[in-house]
Amino acid sequence: MPRRQPAFPLVAGLILFCFALLVPAPSRAGDIEMLAPMQTAAFPSLESAIRIKGPLNFCGEFVPLHLPEVRERLEKELLLMLWDRAQVILWLKRTGRYFPHIETVLRGARMPDDLKYIAVIESALKPKAGSSQGARGIWQFIASTAGNYDLTVDRFIDERRNFYFATRAAVSYLKDLHDRFGSWTLACAGYNMGEQGLEKQIEMQEVKDYYHLHLPEETQRYVLRAIAAKLILTDPARYGFDLHPDDYYKPGRFDRVKLRAKYPTPLTLVAKAAGTYYKTIRDLNPQFLGEIIPPGQHTLFLPEGSSGEFAERYHPLMAKYRETLKPETYVVKQGDSLTEIARQHDMSLYQLCKLNKLSRRATIHPGQKLLVQ
Repeated sequence: MPRRQPAFPLVAGLILFCFALLVPAPSRAGDIEMLAPMQTAAFPSLESAIRIKGPLNFCGEFVPLHLPEVRERLEKELLLMLWDRAQVILWLKRTGRYFPHIETVLRGARMPDDLKYIAVIESALKPKAGSSQGARGIWQFIASTAGNYDLTVDRFIDERRNFYFATRAAVSYLKDLHDRFGSWTLACAGYNMGEQGLEKQIEMQEVKDYYHLHLPEETQRYVLRAIAAKLILTDPARYGFDLHPDDYYKPGRFDRVKLRAKYPTPLTLVAKAAGTYYKTIRDLNPQFLGEIIPPGQHTLFLPEGSSGEFAERYHPLMAKYRETLKPETYVVKQGDSLTEIARQHDMSLYQLCKLNKLSRRATIHPGQKLLVQ
């Protein structure tokens, strides 16, 4: 029989291997940044978190916690929010980026600061949020309401997606709703379900108090959700959220410029003129849905400090880009004139006539094809 080898070398090798796994290898400079030590989580029980003591108000209006139904509904919304602690942490972090501007606009309009919590429950402060009903943006405007408040929504531009444009519109809309209903809670309800639907319910039920109206389930929860968000976000430490100042996202910093685009303008060209990346321009200007800025006057958001030399770079780049484009064809319609066609295409009469080898007094007729830029 073959002679058996002693087991000790194998056992010793296994011990040394396990020991090597337990002992960290010497770190090499620059390989990895040391992470902050982890802390043990400690937060109050859900039972204690929903023991709400009054008095409580929203937008300066009394919240009737003495009504058992109202207290129960508010406790439910608090429980649902606190159960998803990761979501609340993201809310808190995003408030650092978006609340300062919302607060400034509300203050300028002399409106209650609490209205900022509507943006939280509408979109979780996500500018690109969307709904199955077609609402878009942080303030979740539908297209028809957006149009009523000067937000452009077409196949090229959707200004609901731009936080700054949408905030201005939302504040105006909420102010109009308050003027109509005489109550901020009803204004918020109208924002959720539409002013005509709310008005119909008020007339039918002969009640003008949000807390005593029978409304669609989503609207009955709506203001209570905003109040629950207010309770948590105004006192996060009470609910066990320990964020440091550096944990909050910072407000955006950028320059604004007015751009009058005579022709469709590629965003890549804008990025070159701003000395930045295409991605940066898209992120700063989410209202543009494609790669092109359509003709017209637009407000552009550029990286901070880049506006000074933007025009100086933009015009030569645009002129070079135009040289690469072929003229388009326009079919003359009944009643057209050379002057009107030139105006429609941001051309001078001289440019139009030169491009088509026509005199200024040339006669044109319906169906005739002209080259335009």
